[in-house]
Amino acid sequence: MKTFFRASVLVMLSYVLVITQVGAQESPAKDMMTFPRPIEALDNVWIEELTMLEVRDALEEGKTTALILTGGIEENGPYLTTGKHNHVLAVMGDAIARKLGNTLVAPIVTIEPGNPERAGTPGGIRLSQETFQAVLRDMATSLRTQGFRSIFLIGDSGGNQRGMATVAEELSEAWAGQGIVIAHIPEYYNYDDVVEYQKNVLGIDEDPRLEGLHDDYYITSIIMNDDPQHVRLEQRIAADKASINNIDLLPVDKTLEHGRKLIEFRTDVTVAAILAAIAASDR
Repeated sequence: MKTFFRASVLVMLSYVLVITQVGAQESPAKDMMTFPRPIEALDNVWIEELTMLEVRDALEEGKTTALILTGGIEENGPYLTTGKHNHVLAVMGDAIARKLGNTLVAPIVTIEPGNPERAGTPGGIRLSQETFQAVLRDMATSLRTQGFRSIFLIGDSGGNQRGMATVAEELSEAWAGQGIVIAHIPEYYNYDDVVEYQKNVLGIDEDPRLEGLHDDYYITSIIMNDDPQHVRLEQRIAADKASINNIDLLPVDKTLEHGRKLIEFRTDVTVAAILAAIAASDR
């Protein structure tokens, strides 16, 4: 018994010694603020899709403008997913950031403000106005802390506009004299102008009330440039439902091209408004 006990102790001591030696040979944790990036950076404007080193180097290279985008989850009829606004922002955020230049995009705020007690529609999710504004405030502060100097709040849903304007005004006053520009860009939410553009430039006269759905050709064509599955195109074709408000979604190339032109139109309007906000700032 004693022999067995001594043997067990020796085995345990040997194991501890090996672990200690291995631990001593491990390299100390790398400091990612100074660690040289070992691979080429990805051509991407979305912060969540970049590595920490890619964001760090982008800031050092002068990409100090950030977009905070807000969408929502809501009822959008039988064909569009509840995340309609978020799908629109996926293509619009990329287009605006690239057109503006030296710009990165924060993760989309996918939940819109409202009364959670009244979010009874299946798929509808709401944040209280207080929570929504707190999220925006914390996101903007995080961006400022790490080195972004111009921060713009853009919303694709009407219910988001008041909260974004409130936070932008509040932080603009709090950060006055610090060389920071923060502003809400209401010009982005220009769907009345989109309807006119679609009619006068694209030659598509749509009555959004025709089918009584929370769905439109211009929204659908924009979303299809993200992923046609978000508008259930394949299933609609199979069910002979590939149209909205009497406007055919086929051929697909036609609808995608219309979507690209609408994206470009809205991008130009938004970038012009952002540049105007920068010019009007006292930075």
